[in-house]
Amino acid sequence: MRVVVAPVSSFSDGERRIVDVGGRSIGVFRVGESFYGIRNRCPHQGGPLCLGHVLGDAVADAPGQAAVVSDPLRIACPWHGWEYDLDSGQSFMGAAMPGVRSYGVDLEPGGALLERVPGPYVAETFEVRVEDEYVVLHA
Repeated sequence: MRVVVAPVSSFSDGERRIVDVGGRSIGVFRVGESFYGIRNRCPHQGGPLCLGHVLGDAVADAPGQAAVVSDPLRIACPWHGWEYDLDSGQSFMGAAMPGVRSYGVDLEPGGALLERVPGPYVAETFEVRVEDEYVVLHA
């Protein structure tokens, strides 16, 4: 199932949107030029995972030269701080702990989103142009 979330131009860096897809709450995140989709339910106790902080790792090659790297990006549940890989959903609490479902997110030109339904239908038509790319969640 493909779900159109928003035009790319309206989705700013660092923004998240939570969408309902067939009764499932899914968070869609933009970090830089990358997009991520992850279930908005922490496996630990059902907390609203996608309301948590997105984290990178702090690394330093020498004292005073710390930097934050975004590989891997993690999301921390706001209830108890359990962390999950934003891309794969893998738990950072240990290999035996359950992960969270992640979803593919692509950018598609608006023209690719048009689908025709075959049939003997007749309707007045108008020229339509699609100019932007859209964030599309694959659920």
